[in-house]
Amino acid sequence: MRAVIYDRFGELPELRDVRDPEPPDGGVVVAVRATGLCRSDWHGWRGHDTDIRLPHVPGHEFAGEIAAVGTGVRGWQAGDRVTAPFVCACGTCPACLAGDQQVCHRQEQPGFTYWGSFADLVVVPHAETNLVRLDDRISFAAAATLGCRFATAFRAVVTQGRVRPGEWVVVHGCGGVGLSAVMIAVAAGARVVAVDVSAEALALARRFGATATVDATTPAVEAIRELTGGGAHVSLDALGSQVTLTASIEGLRRRGRHVQVGLLPAVTGRPTVPMELVVAHELEILGSHGMPAHAYPEMLSLVETGALRPGELITGELALPDAPAALAAMDGAAPAGVQVIVP
Repeated sequence: MRAVIYDRFGELPELRDVRDPEPPDGGVVVAVRATGLCRSDWHGWRGHDTDIRLPHVPGHEFAGEIAAVGTGVRGWQAGDRVTAPFVCACGTCPACLAGDQQVCHRQEQPGFTYWGSFADLVVVPHAETNLVRLDDRISFAAAATLGCRFATAFRAVVTQGRVRPGEWVVVHGCGGVGLSAVMIAVAAGARVVAVDVSAEALALARRFGATATVDATTPAVEAIRELTGGGAHVSLDALGSQVTLTASIEGLRRRGRHVQVGLLPAVTGRPTVPMELVVAHELEILGSHGMPAHAYPEMLSLVETGALRPGELITGELALPDAPAALAAMDGAAPAGVQVIVP
């Protein structure tokens, strides 16, 4: 198969022919029809993720068709249209048995702990735990966003943030996961304020229903408090930085809920939290890490009816040979919206 592969962190990846993967016992091989280009892939390529062993193939949010089925797999067959969460859970650890596969003790992650989806084929272990069946009405490109950014945002807004109609939700960082959160919060009946440094990203946020937008290069917290009449009920850091984490917490009203969605790599140092506000205002600080496969049906039903439209997040499609340069270009500002690689 063809795969985008790098031998050293930070060196330009190459498109090469490599050996096709075999389906593991209990797992499958998926023929990749679309895969997202995510900043997490860039962090991995830059060496910010300690789970990666070289040489390596990035890519962790994908959709496609089952190409081969391993022994012991029930209920799935070649040709089935599927996606999978970026956290591939074991299905048997204490977290999995509690239904919390997104924090599995023995989780594997394509594009991080093993070779990922910037390729013609990718492995999904523990298929019965991790595969998600796709309706024919959902395109592969749109479904590729469901493995990471859109599903992560859905759980962050609906499950962790517990957003209710009429509440003010502020989204700090309007990349792929942030714009997904805007769309999902609007669909949940919230009033949304989107915060970013990019005028293009803020324009997309307005298109997806944001009530207001704030330029993050201005005094954003003061603007948020004025727009929301005292602060957000729920605020998400969808970027992952000291600046956005602090602004998210400072922009909450009393008893508000902060949801940390964006990753803060260890290379940037351990962030500080304005704990005096957490205590004095009885704030909630919540993490959100993907979404388990068994929770997808609620989200997919909204996608199938058109209440949620992940395909509208896609602002560009790339061929697999273009992926190395596109990954390296993320050293600078990424294009607004979601870029999808179509092998």
